[in-house]
Amino acid sequence: MSHKHKVLLEKVFAHPMVSNIDWKKLVAALEHYGATIDVSNANRAHILIKDQALTLGLPHHGHELANKEEVTKLRHFLESVQLTPDSL
Repeated sequence: MSHKHKVLLEKVFAHPMVSNIDWKKLVAALEHYGATIDVSNANRAHILIKDQALTLGLPHHGHELANKEEVTKLRHFLESVQLTPDSL
């Protein structure tokens, strides 16, 4: 199963940037690598990895993280906690 999670993280770091990342699969991959994810009533996801936190806006329609700004924030956050495809 970890191969699928690594492939999903590679998609987050892909160039050109993709905008069709399945939210549920992303949650499963991040939790596999030790993240804690809490979803608020305001449709925001609070992600905690290695004592660092990030808040993302969730998709309103559909199930894909399609906002490129949110993908960029996620990419920078994962780099800051050293969770990149190269480090796995």
